[in-house]
Amino acid sequence: MMFKKTIVTTTLAAALAFTSQQAEATIVLVETNMGDFEINLFDQTTPKTVTNFLTYVKDGTFDNSVFHRSLKDFVIQGGGQRYSGNNAAPFVEIPPRGPVDNEPKLSNVRGTVAMAKKASPNSATTHWFVNIKDNSSHLDKDNAGYTVFGVVTGMSVVDSINNLYVPGGAGVFREAPLRNYSATDLANNVPVTAANIVTIERITIINDSPTTAANLNPKPNTLAGQETDSSSGGSMGSALLLALAGLAFWRRRKV
Repeated sequence: MMFKKTIVTTTLAAALAFTSQQAEATIVLVETNMGDFEINLFDQTTPKTVTNFLTYVKDGTFDNSVFHRSLKDFVIQGGGQRYSGNNAAPFVEIPPRGPVDNEPKLSNVRGTVAMAKKASPNSATTHWFVNIKDNSSHLDKDNAGYTVFGVVTGMSVVDSINNLYVPGGAGVFREAPLRNYSATDLANNVPVTAANIVTIERITIINDSPTTAANLNPKPNTLAGQETDSSSGGSMGSALLLALAGLAFWRRRKV
């Protein structure tokens, strides 16, 4: 009896340990200098991507990073760069770990959070973006589909960031959302400072239950694997792909 009890106790302990390891956080709080918002993670649907994201969250990688790209009514992108304070080369890449496997199971509708990547399906590392509108017609199929791994619950802060002034053109801040900065400032060569940059101050876990996304009913991706036909309707799909290609594309375009 003692032997059987020991086996049962050991098995139970192992099961509990396994459960604890699997119960990754499903809600994180993103604190920015524009306000805070929550992301509910789909850890049971996209486990590899959520584990990758949470690894960076837990070691503080995203703390004091920036939203370096805002494309009006399309996406805001962050998670991969910090502000250097040098206006000649304003953004410095966050060193990534290895890439994560693509998991294009859910649709890129408004409010969803997805991984940016280079021109390869399994190349996502630290860069992530929030869909400002329903981008499913392109992002669900371009580059084998962009992995949606969470959803923002309450979009007011995200929309405020997307509504900020973005210089455009060919300058080093051309895609960056800037606070308290205008076209007049740009024309007058007013330097951009840290106060103008949209900063992700920290991302923290606020709910570690693995089932908090159960009632969200995310839309499935039914287009993955159907690449956009650039011969019909122009090169919109390719443009979106390049816009989300991360730092490599940023460096190629920088002047």
